[in-house]
Amino acid sequence: MSLVCVNSGGPVSRIVSTCALTLEQETAIGTAARDALIIWQARVGEIVTVEDPFQQCYRARITGLDEGDATVVPFEQIDAVESSLKICVCQALPEKERFELVLQKMTEIGVTRIVPFVSRHSTTVEQRDAGQKKSHRWPDVLLRAGRQCRRAQLPELMEVIDFETMLDALADWDVKLLLSEKNTAWSFREGIGTAKPDRIAVIVGPEGGFADEEITLAQSRGVVPVSVGRRILRTETAAIVAATLAQFCVGDYA
Repeated sequence: MSLVCVNSGGPVSRIVSTCALTLEQETAIGTAARDALIIWQARVGEIVTVEDPFQQCYRARITGLDEGDATVVPFEQIDAVESSLKICVCQALPEKERFELVLQKMTEIGVTRIVPFVSRHSTTVEQRDAGQKKSHRWPDVLLRAGRQCRRAQLPELMEVIDFETMLDALADWDVKLLLSEKNTAWSFREGIGTAKPDRIAVIVGPEGGFADEEITLAQSRGVVPVSVGRRILRTETAAIVAATLAQFCVGDYA
């Protein structure tokens, strides 16, 4: 099932040069890379993470940016900054500013996709924006966090959807885990299993937790309820812990 991305994140935001890069040598990087720079709202003089066609990563200063092309001067070769593990965090909409914290920390941890959803006990976009509209700021939160932690691409932020639609959208993910504070026999690592998946989806519930019917429905779609410890976590803390555990178990924290 295809979801709508609201922030131009994902592969289209990756700044990939059409030709090899050489340190301290100004290079034209091509139209696609120039379009990615526009997504990052980059300007001449700023420093960005650029890849060459051989997946070598560089920190580079933008020296030119016009309608057809862009030029950069790479000054430092760095290790790959994007994890080989694709992580999707599905977050039940929390109240107040907590979702902005989730967006920021998921970007720093290296999450690939963020899917906000509405569940039985969560708030809604309408309720969140009733006093002051803030959901329009979400893409900017991702952008600022991506710059700060030197991501090579922005996480995809998907539109807010309902619980069942969210489950449908996870059909082709290798491992699907639901964080549950109820008595579950599975730890996070056990939920992942012994294989090394390429794509892990984690479903994080609201402060009130999931309704029993939601957990049952998720299990019928191949989702495994797992625990992240004996203590009850705030929803934003649970998202941070889960994304970190995924990177630790099979991602680039391993």
